[in-house]
Amino acid sequence: MSFPEKLLRSKVFIWTLLVLPGLWPVWPVFVSGNPSVGADPLKYVLHHYGFVACVLLATVLAFTPLRVLFPKSKLALALNRHRRLVGVAGFAYALLHLTAYLFHDGWATLVHDVWAKPKTFILAGLGAFTILLVLAITSVNAFVRWLGGKRWKNLHRLAYLAAALAAYHQIYARKLFPVQVLWIFGPLVVLEILRVVRQRTAANPEAREKM
Repeated sequence: MSFPEKLLRSKVFIWTLLVLPGLWPVWPVFVSGNPSVGADPLKYVLHHYGFVACVLLATVLAFTPLRVLFPKSKLALALNRHRRLVGVAGFAYALLHLTAYLFHDGWATLVHDVWAKPKTFILAGLGAFTILLVLAITSVNAFVRWLGGKRWKNLHRLAYLAAALAAYHQIYARKLFPVQVLWIFGPLVVLEILRVVRQRTAANPEAREKM
């Protein structure tokens, strides 16, 4: 077993990678005069946790196309061992993001943005969070047995809808050209297109011969 494979199979290593982004804001927030934080440290934390949640969501969704495109890759198989852990971590950061938003803007602002004068990007963010909450709750083995493998897989395909909602939320929350969104979700879109092409080609021998 190669060193990279051992590293990716290690739960300690993966846990470290997942926890470090959560600790990252502590240093710049509590160091006075750090220009990366600005005048609103809580807003910095809010954006940071939302960013990490999006990255982890895109990462866990990329595991499947990587496994399909590289079926013999031990590294891809090693990554897929941690699908559940990475997915739940993505929800945890989404929860931290929502919590920071509530501390920053308050419940009254949330109610106003949802009911009084709905903002689509807030609704999209709440929709993505709700989906991730359901997927996190049903990620335990008991729900897999209760729902059955097929229904459980169909339910967890909602993660793609959550990714689309999260991308929309991130674009319109910042009101900027979505460069950040492109490099977070762009590679996932490319991998999914390649996966579909690969699977259709494998299912159609004639198309494979033409290629």
